[in-house]
Amino acid sequence: MELELEKLTLPSDNERPFVIAGPCSAETEEQVMSTAKQLAEKGCHMFRAGVWKPRTKPGGFEGNGETALPWLKQVKDETGMLVATEVATPEHVELALKYGIDILWVGARTSANPFAMQSLADSLKGVDVPVFVKNPVNPDLELWIGAMERINQAGVKKMAAIHRGFSSYDKKIYRNMPMWQIPIELHRRIPDLPIICDPSHIGGRRELIAPLCQQAMDLGFDGLIVESHCNPDCAWSDAKQQVTPDVLDYILSLLVVRSETHTTEGITQLRHQIDELDNQLMDLLSKRMRVCREIGQYKKEHNMTILQAARYNEILEKRGAQGVLCGMSSEFTAKVFEEIHEESVRQQMEIINK
Repeated sequence: MELELEKLTLPSDNERPFVIAGPCSAETEEQVMSTAKQLAEKGCHMFRAGVWKPRTKPGGFEGNGETALPWLKQVKDETGMLVATEVATPEHVELALKYGIDILWVGARTSANPFAMQSLADSLKGVDVPVFVKNPVNPDLELWIGAMERINQAGVKKMAAIHRGFSSYDKKIYRNMPMWQIPIELHRRIPDLPIICDPSHIGGRRELIAPLCQQAMDLGFDGLIVESHCNPDCAWSDAKQQVTPDVLDYILSLLVVRSETHTTEGITQLRHQIDELDNQLMDLLSKRMRVCREIGQYKKEHNMTILQAARYNEILEKRGAQGVLCGMSSEFTAKVFEEIHEESVRQQMEIINK
């Protein structure tokens, strides 16, 4: 189904994107107010803070709960900023609305659970409040869309998606792998849905926030949600990925926000070249598959197995090295030829099983 959305007005300046900023956790009233006032002075329009913080493992700081909600109300009253917090249960929704929270967001662990999402959806029926939904922890676009559909079917029309990256057992540079192709596909399928990038959770380290913010802008994201703390090194949760309001202001001042709609004759001509090359690629792939089907017929006549492991390894190694020489990563080249090989095997299976 398509989401039934109302236009979500996101406060922003002409020179900067829409930004939600604030600490990972609302730790104390003093910490919340100090951070909020500094962010407001820098022109921030929306303040975020986690009130309920269930951690991956028990024993850490799990939030102050309802005790912290009056602090967010105070932020709203004294600074004029809108305030946002995460909800994971119907009780959270009820309390957040009681204290006038302007925007609710759903975390990655919750969006991965259809039972939890349905409970949240049921509690939001008849409520006119924007809801932002983070991607599930695992790279599953259908699960992400399904989570948003449940909220939308409850009558919530003002929505946005938050891209915070995806968990991976093999940790590399990022805390959560960006896998930009997934939010790009989400935008293709639901173009009216705003998508906000969460560089803090993608990077996991404050030095990665600036380049990730720029990548998000280059890809046409609608805004950012960044963790900012008055004293990040002393934060009670996720200290390494938080920045001071001063640092955040500096990061935002360096961002290049590009126009999505402005095109020139030059880029139009280049896109025509891409279209022509794509046509040639499809023609070459078609010819390659025709040869693969002939190979499948030969294997059938000579009682050979479809998978020839030595030949497959030879292709991956040879084309991987060739890809590097052509300026492409070996991982990309391997992925392309793995997909081509999978389709070749499928077509040969059809021939052998006729």
